Amino acid sequence: MASFASSTTKIYCNKIFADMFDHGKHESSFGSKLKNKKKLDLKLVTKVASQLPVIVPPPDQEVINKEKKLAAWTSVRQERWEGELVVEGELPLWLNGTYLRNGPGQWHIGDYNFRHLFDGYATLVRLHFENGRLIMGHRQIESDAYKAAKSSNKICYREFSEVPKPDNFLSYIGDMAKLLSGASLTDNANTGVVKLGDGRVVCLTETIKGSIVIDPNTLDTIGKFEYSDSLGGLIHSAHPVVTDSEFITLIPDLINPGYLVVRMEAGTNERKYIGRVSCRGGPAPGWVHSFPVTENYVIVPEMSLRYCAQNLLKAEPTPLYKFEWHPDSKAFVHVMCKASGNIVASVEVPLYVTFHFINGYEEKDEDGRVTAVIADCCEHSADTTILDKLRLENLRSFNGKDVLPDARVGRFRIPLDGSPYGELEAALDPNEHGKGMDMCSINPAYLGKKYRYAYACGAKRPCNFPNTLTKIDLFDKKAKNWYDEGAVPSEPFFVARPSATEEDDGVVISMISDKNGEGYALILDGSTFEEIARAKFPYGLPYGLHGCWVPKI
Repeated sequence: MASFASSTTKIYCNKIFADMFDHGKHESSFGSKLKNKKKLDLKLVTKVASQLPVIVPPPDQEVINKEKKLAAWTSVRQERWEGELVVEGELPLWLNGTYLRNGPGQWHIGDYNFRHLFDGYATLVRLHFENGRLIMGHRQIESDAYKAAKSSNKICYREFSEVPKPDNFLSYIGDMAKLLSGASLTDNANTGVVKLGDGRVVCLTETIKGSIVIDPNTLDTIGKFEYSDSLGGLIHSAHPVVTDSEFITLIPDLINPGYLVVRMEAGTNERKYIGRVSCRGGPAPGWVHSFPVTENYVIVPEMSLRYCAQNLLKAEPTPLYKFEWHPDSKAFVHVMCKASGNIVASVEVPLYVTFHFINGYEEKDEDGRVTAVIADCCEHSADTTILDKLRLENLRSFNGKDVLPDARVGRFRIPLDGSPYGELEAALDPNEHGKGMDMCSINPAYLGKKYRYAYACGAKRPCNFPNTLTKIDLFDKKAKNWYDEGAVPSEPFFVARPSATEEDDGVVISMISDKNGEGYALILDGSTFEEIARAKFPYGLPYGLHGCWVPKI
């Protein structure tokens, strides 16, 4: 399999060219109140960029006025900022370390406004907690795509729904060649950020070239994370599974539809082949944004929302962007043994659409034998319209109607007895969390193990985007919800208290864009889910996606 990249890229190039010509209020639900408020001196501006991006307002200014300048969907005001924040409430003294959040923070270049949430140039936000104090900073990731756009005042690489505008036919042909080689694909690492076992911090997106090492203390861009193996590939799962000892990811095979399952040991840059899963349906592999693992298995999802070469080539976005919905191709879940690479189960399941898996674990009988694998995800009721609902125009134009597609905690049960079918059901009543569910985290000590709690963004309807923070209890099948009227919270990230023995003993961190154009960091008690502290930002920040925790050494 070492020749996978070189052999498939050449075939893929030919296939794509053929296809191209063929198709030419803050309110806690528990009534919590801040106690023991303390004030710190607010130290402002220590690092400000010399050249700041011009903020271009969205097309419908009346909507922005109506929404009271909600900052979630506007570009970051400046390239960088750092300073100490005033903390209201009490930060736990054990909370020492840095929370990093990555996400698309600049949605325009020059006077051109991007179209989709996933297009924006990456902005890192840093919350450094130490001895009850909080220092915040943010900075743009200096990817090649961002630097080129800033220099030329135009889009130069292919983003999620944006492509460079060719000057003429020859430049169009040149762009096609660059696409086939991967040269024109973006390295805009705007999706996630992970801390590897050796301490390096890497920002990621779905293109392999969009793996960028950053300094978690300064937020400086250090450089590309270069894989030293010969596995190659152009895309991979945006969410690898990362532990202190390893990094596991999936590389879709777009030519012979399937997935390579690979592992990288801590301290190395070399991915090693574990095994391969061949797709059971459709013309291409299903989109695999994330996947779960258990103690002994890697779970590989095969959605009916599949990659599409023709859509990738198009200059204007299709309804499903780079993907196509193939319900007739059915949906599957595969289970691979980590140690041997053997596939121990490959089952058909009901149709599903998910971006984010929550966790997976093994179900055992009374003799300790594994009988099934459980995998939980944020499942959008097999409704592909969620992708289109994330267009910035839709996010900026909320008119009070309930337009957010329903979602649930979808629980897969994959039997290991050779059965051809698996189950997919709601793990709890979706009404517990407003039939909204995404952007999840758990106590990392329970990764791949049976767990009870998950933290995610839910919904208080009507809404057009998840607008609550939610604690899910999968044993009692209940949810607790935190809500700030008119605000947009980002992913709730759980940080466990050192030496904790209870699964939910810790804090949950989120960044909030409020309805007045401002924002704040929010810290909730992981057990009671009540607010214990908040700290106002100097100005509202755009919405962000995923984060990681870097403990103080």
